[in-house]
Amino acid sequence: MSELLRRIQTDTQNAMRARERERVGTLRFISAAILRVEKDQRRELSDAEVLGVLERLARQYRETLEAYQQAGREDLVRKESAELECLQEYLPRPLSEEALTGLIREVLAESGAQSMRDMGRVMRQLQPRLAGRADMRAVGEHVKRLLTPP
Repeated sequence: MSELLRRIQTDTQNAMRARERERVGTLRFISAAILRVEKDQRRELSDAEVLGVLERLARQYRETLEAYQQAGREDLVRKESAELECLQEYLPRPLSEEALTGLIREVLAESGAQSMRDMGRVMRQLQPRLAGRADMRAVGEHVKRLLTPP
């Protein structure tokens, strides 16, 4: 069992003892999502793979949160925000804008990327370095801006 999954399960037990119903529900949902992927793949996931599952869940929470905000459902926005906050405890700290830009420029220099044709190669090199530390959709937009001539 991955250390990250073990930590989530331990936190679930602690939340149950503390009678934190909302947190228990969120942690159980997270554990179930990870275990579902393990069952589908018929093997235990590594910490990096568990992190990938958590990233997908975080992206889903953000999209749902945005939809609720557009619909004006403040009650659901609060609930979804609390669940996302709980999930983010298990993700690495996001990179600052300056650090992200520096890393992208470094990869652009390493790969010799000059135009948008090189974007796939750049993104493949960035993916393992940014795992869980940045939204890859936003990173893609940032790379496009840097590769597109003014």
